[in-house]
Amino acid sequence: MSPEQVAAGRRLGSLFRTARGDRDPVDVANAAGISPETLRKIESGRMPSPSFGTVVGLCEALSLSVDDAVATWRADAAGGRAAG
Repeated sequence: MSPEQVAAGRRLGSLFRTARGDRDPVDVANAAGISPETLRKIESGRMPSPSFGTVVGLCEALSLSVDDAVATWRADAAGGRAAG
């Protein structure tokens, strides 16, 4: 994985962590159809490239749009602007 992909995964994990707020991670993981350990890995950036289905499930569980997740994934590290 490239450094850019790892950074993108960290941004995505941070988005999910912020959206989760004080909600119980076990409840969020169950609602998303993933294990709590997978959620922890995504939120911490240790799983920088979760599957599309996992991203969709988390977006649904956290009331986020997939478009917001994509924009976060694509944002450049320097200015937070969408690349491309």
